[in-house]
Amino acid sequence: MTGHPPSVERALSAPIDLNGTGHYVHWGVVQLSVANLVVIGVMLVVFVAAVLLPFPRRRGRG
Repeated sequence: MTGHPPSVERALSAPIDLNGTGHYVHWGVVQLSVANLVVIGVMLVVFVAAVLLPFPRRRGRG
């Protein structure tokens, strides 16, 4: 008990139970946790978006 009201404790707690065992994906000798795989996927999406989206341009040259 931390002394905080239950609503504050619930708001500050992790949305996923982090005390359990991790989930892993296996590809031969490669083993990745699902959490790391999600982070890698998000990084790839941000990289592709950064490459494909155009830079903002000025309206007029002056």
